[in-house]
Amino acid sequence: MTNFLILDLFNANWMKMAKAFLWATAIFALVWAAPAQAEAPAHPELKIGMSQFPSTLHPFFDDMVAKSLVLGPVLRPITAHDADWKPVCMICTELPSYENGRATKEQHKDGTTGIAATYTLKDNLFWGDGTPVTTRDVLFAYEVGKDPKSGVGNGEFFSHDILSMDAKDDRTFTIHFLKDKCDFASIDDFYPLPAHLEKEIFEKDPSSYKEHSLYDTAPVNPGLYFGPYEIAKFESGAAVTLEKNSHWKGKPPAFDKVVFRTIENSAALQANLLSGDIDYIAGELGVTLDEAISFEKRLKAAKPDQFDVVYKPGLTYEHIDLSLDKKPFDDEKLRQALLYGINRQALNDQLFGGKQPVAATDINPLDTVYAADVKKYDYDPKAAEKLLDAAGWKKHDDGFRYNDKGEKLTVRLSTTAGNNSREMIEQAIQSDWKKIGIDAPIENQPARVLFGDTMRQRKFDGGVMYAWLSAPQDIPKTTLYSTMVPSKDNNWAGQNYTGYKNPKMDKIIDDLDVSCAPAQQKALWHELQETYAEELPALPLYYRADSFFIPRRLKGVVPTGHLNPTTLWIENWSVAP
Repeated sequence: MTNFLILDLFNANWMKMAKAFLWATAIFALVWAAPAQAEAPAHPELKIGMSQFPSTLHPFFDDMVAKSLVLGPVLRPITAHDADWKPVCMICTELPSYENGRATKEQHKDGTTGIAATYTLKDNLFWGDGTPVTTRDVLFAYEVGKDPKSGVGNGEFFSHDILSMDAKDDRTFTIHFLKDKCDFASIDDFYPLPAHLEKEIFEKDPSSYKEHSLYDTAPVNPGLYFGPYEIAKFESGAAVTLEKNSHWKGKPPAFDKVVFRTIENSAALQANLLSGDIDYIAGELGVTLDEAISFEKRLKAAKPDQFDVVYKPGLTYEHIDLSLDKKPFDDEKLRQALLYGINRQALNDQLFGGKQPVAATDINPLDTVYAADVKKYDYDPKAAEKLLDAAGWKKHDDGFRYNDKGEKLTVRLSTTAGNNSREMIEQAIQSDWKKIGIDAPIENQPARVLFGDTMRQRKFDGGVMYAWLSAPQDIPKTTLYSTMVPSKDNNWAGQNYTGYKNPKMDKIIDDLDVSCAPAQQKALWHELQETYAEELPALPLYYRADSFFIPRRLKGVVPTGHLNPTTLWIENWSVAP
C-alpha cells in the first residue's frame, strides 16, 4: 500500500497582502540558452518556493510533501497514480495483470494463495554516475525495506505483504505476495536504491543505516539519482539545487537548473514571489485557500492575463494527532468532547469561504470509497461539557477543569512554526476549548523538527495539527494498524504516531486487502469509517484544497490532488515563447 505523506504542511499567511503587486518580469530569465538537446530549448533556471525543508532525502524515511517535491525530478518510484488518479508505470514497462500474463496466483507451502507479479524495468535507466539501474537495485531496496532494524516508514509492506522477490535478469523481477491482494499491481512506495553505493553502508549496520546513508551524508553524490535531474547543491534548511542528469535518456527537461528554496515564514514566502526572488510557489506547499481567495483578486487586478489560478481539491486531510496511549487521551469520550468543542464549520466559513469542508474521518468525499452516513460532531459545547463531566473533569472557579487528583486538563497544541494560517487556527481552537474549560497552550516547532524526532519518535504529549496526503482508495494501514506504531524496538518505523491499537480496525484493514468483491469492499470501507468516527484515532478538522498560481508562461504543471506531486512529471514542464 501507499504511504501517507506528512504533508503538507501548508504555507499560509494571515497578514494582508502588499497593496501593490509587482511581478518580477524576469520570472524565468528568458535569456534563451543554447539548447542542450534539439527537442527542448533550455532555460537557465526555475526557482520554486516552498514552506518546508525535507528532514531527509532518502525515499524510504520521513514521508513529507517537501521531500516528495524535491525527489520528484531526481528519483522515480516503480509505479504511481497520475493526475486522473489511475495507476501507471513510472519506470516499469506495464503494470502486471492476469490479462497480460504478468500476474498469476500461486500456492504457498502452507496451502495459502498468493500472487506472483512480474515487472520489467524500462531500458536506458542510469544513475547519475552512469551506472545502470537494474534489478540489483530493486532487490537491494527490498532488502532494506524488509529488515526490521532499518526503521523504514512502510516496513509492513516489505516485510509482511511480500513473501519474497527474485530477478529473472537485469530488468525483470517478480514480487511474490503473501496474500491474494486486491490492488497488488500498484507499488507506489517502492523505489530502487543504488546498491553500488548504499549496500555496503546498509550491511555494515542496518539499525544506523538511516543516519549513515549517502542521501543524508553526501546528498550531492550523482549516483543517488536517476531522474531527469540530479542534486547539485544542498544547503540544509535553506535550498536544494538541481541540475540536469547527463545520463537521463528520457524526455529532456526544459530548465538547466531548478532551485527549491525553503521559506518557512509564509509572509516571507509571498514577499519573495512578489520581489521575483522565486518564480513559482509550489501549490502543494504554497498559498492556502484562505489567502488565495483574496490573493487571486489582487493578482488579476495587478497582473491580468499573466497567471492561471487553479484550485485543486484533493486527498488532503487536516487533523490533530493525540497520544492515545497516554492519559487523558486514552479516553474515547474525552476525544469526542474535544471534537464537539471545536467550531470547525466557523473555521471553514471564516477562513476558507466554506470551500474546505469539515472532515468526518480520514477518508475524503472525493474518494470513491467515502461513506457519508457516519457519526458527525457538529459544534456542541454543551455535549462536550457533559462528556467532560462524566469523565471526571470538573470545572473550578478559574474556569478550567481538573480531575479528582487536582490535575488540570491541558492539551498542548503544536504545528509548524511560521505557518500563519495554522497558527490562527490553533488560536481559534485554543479559544473554543477554553470556553469548555480546557487549557491549550501553544508550542510550535519548525517543520523539519516537528516531523523529525518529535513525531517519528512520538515525543509529543498533546495535540499536533498537520495533514496527511494519500493516494486514491488507499488503505490507511501505516497510520491505523497496530503494528505500525513507531517505537525504539522497531527503530521508529511506521506512521501510526497516535499509538492507536484496535484489533477490530486491524481486521478491517486486513480484509480490505483481500476481499475484492465490490459489495465486500463497500461494506468494509463503511465499517472502517464508522469505527474511525466513533473512536477518533485523530481529531478530524477539514479536507483541504491546494491553490496553484501558475505563470502562464510555465506550461505542463498538472496538479494531481493526491500524494504524487506535480514535480514527478517535471520533464513535461516548459516555457511558452
